[in-house]
Amino acid sequence: MITEKEDYLLVDIKVIPRSSLNKIDFNEDEIRLKITAPPVDGEANKAVVDYFSKMLGLTKKSIFIEKGHSSRNKTIKIAGISKLKFIEILKK
Repeated sequence: MITEKEDYLLVDIKVIPRSSLNKIDFNEDEIRLKITAPPVDGEANKAVVDYFSKMLGLTKKSIFIEKGHSSRNKTIKIAGISKLKFIEILKK
């Protein structure tokens, strides 16, 4: 689910578009990101990057969708944060 490399994280998430609000649910098995954006013309992918950028306090350039551009299951590459700090922020 969360893999720490030398200078970035790979995070597997499940995206639920067209939700009533933007919210992240985290448990030991899965990270689910509910977003209000529809899965049309890359809007949901942009919303995912925006959400993580604001939540983690990182620039949008630090966050990249590595896999799953047209899927609900995505792998996000995040530079500039450790796994421990990432989990700490998710649990808040």
